[in-house]
Amino acid sequence: QVTLVESGGGLVQPGGSLRLSCTASGRTFNIYAMGWFRQAPGKEREFVAASMTLSGARTYYSNSVKGRFTISRDNAKNMLYLQMNSLKAEDTAVYYCAADLRSTSTSWKDYNYWGQGTQVTVSS
Repeated sequence: QVTLVESGGGLVQPGGSLRLSCTASGRTFNIYAMGWFRQAPGKEREFVAASMTLSGARTYYSNSVKGRFTISRDNAKNMLYLQMNSLKAEDTAVYYCAADLRSTSTSWKDYNYWGQGTQVTVSS
């Protein structure tokens, strides 16, 4: 079992930055994939970024955030981060941290462990 807890969401103006954190606990030693997903009201949950392989060396981004967001992983601290820069109104959503022991996918359906989510609102 893996437990995930997100933090760092909030209200930010367009063009601003936020850093999300995700703390993992439990059976963390063999987590293969960790990722960030988001869900806006009335929309399906969508992929944002993922870190794969046991070391987290391989990263993936959705086209909508590439060049603005950076995912990073500190296995020694059981932490996952998402640095979000140049935020836009369309980035407004609940952001979820997710993990899986075997997934090589960027689909939310292929992740078994989820945090409770943290709200990010981009507005002036």
